[in-house]
Amino acid sequence: MTSNKKTPPQQLQHRPVLLEKTIEVLAPAKGETYLDLTAGYGGHARAIIDKIGNASLATLVDRDVYAISSLQPLGQLGARIIHRDFASAATELAEAGETYDMILVDLGVSSPQLDNGERGFSFQHSGPLDMRMDQSQPTTVADLVNTYPEERLAQIIREYGEEPKARAVAKAIVLHRPLHTTDELAEVVAKTLRGKWSKIHPATRTFQALRIALNDELGQLRDTLTLLPRLLKPGGRVAVISFHSLEDRLVKQFFKEQAESGFEAQLQLVTKKPISGATDDVHNPRARSAKLRAAVKIKTNERMSHANSG
Repeated sequence: MTSNKKTPPQQLQHRPVLLEKTIEVLAPAKGETYLDLTAGYGGHARAIIDKIGNASLATLVDRDVYAISSLQPLGQLGARIIHRDFASAATELAEAGETYDMILVDLGVSSPQLDNGERGFSFQHSGPLDMRMDQSQPTTVADLVNTYPEERLAQIIREYGEEPKARAVAKAIVLHRPLHTTDELAEVVAKTLRGKWSKIHPATRTFQALRIALNDELGQLRDTLTLLPRLLKPGGRVAVISFHSLEDRLVKQFFKEQAESGFEAQLQLVTKKPISGATDDVHNPRARSAKLRAAVKIKTNERMSHANSG
């Protein structure tokens, strides 16, 4: 069992990524309803609740117990707090027939998760090889690293980390296991990729790949994207913030397919090109790789007008 004594949730500082642009594309108005499927430490949620004027209009979802703890003040103000992964929460809400004026999905790892070494998300902070977004999940990255066959590890690192030297990294991991800490894993990868340094640490892609695999991040995203039209009211807006090309590609393809499906289209693009955190959120280091895409659900009367004009 890990301890969080060094970094209690209420003391963690989190600067939300692309906050101003997110508010701009969601365009919150007084009295509108809001679903945050990855509420995290509440940075976006607090700003949007301030705009809609009533916390009871907000539904906030997260699978991280520390994030849920930090969201409790908003719960005390009336917000509904759901402790669950975002795909299963979206499924239950859609099956219950709930719809919203705004939906936000902020993907990836939050700064508090990265900065807490005991969570094991970052090689920049020494800690156990954990990386679980849901602490009730029994399997950790240490289990993957120390039990998966070399071929499976190579596949994960290649597909989810887009690491050109995935086979060499997997081979080195198997050779040096058991591995128990972020330092140990980062050192193995760095030594394997000696001379391959660029602007990022050589272990970055491997850590990303293992985290995505462990938490089924792409599967969660695929399942959630298909539910968005059902969860939006006519005229409702959705914003998705992604942090690497695999996520952004899924979001881009889904929005594009929705927008280009003719009379069957349910969504229209708000952002024809992604808003980049590298240019629009230069004061937040975590935003450098962030991309924001947004869409709006087509109103029923607009759909009928389109049909009649044909």
